[in-house]
Amino acid sequence: MRYLHTMLRVRDLDEAVDFFVQKLGLREVRRRESASGRFTLAFLSTGADGDAAQIELTHNWDQMEPYATGRFFGHLAYEVDDIYATCERLRASGVAILRPPRDGHMAFIKSPDGHSIELLQRGDPLDKREPWASMSNQGEW
Repeated sequence: MRYLHTMLRVRDLDEAVDFFVQKLGLREVRRRESASGRFTLAFLSTGADGDAAQIELTHNWDQMEPYATGRFFGHLAYEVDDIYATCERLRASGVAILRPPRDGHMAFIKSPDGHSIELLQRGDPLDKREPWASMSNQGEW
């Protein structure tokens, strides 16, 4: 058995792709539209060697209301080279850092559709650093 992908339903595919590709840094690897099924699928990956895992963004064309956030879905998790630089880049692009990397190891953000995303520092935690060390959590993550 091998892991293939996680499917996330999104209301606005352009907004979701902007978040995951332009802000978070994933790559769109393929897209499939079904006019008869009235949906579009966009598959995203990190592009890292040996990382075959993907996210499938499912856009149902007729869905106008936000999807309910179920507790059965916890979060997506990505390992990053520099948690502080990653969070600063995301914050500069308008993404709220809901759980700042106070410990130099872990942060949480959310996609426009409310999907929780955990960012983890590769290897050992970085030394605590301001302004992150004294930032408070925001909302739910």
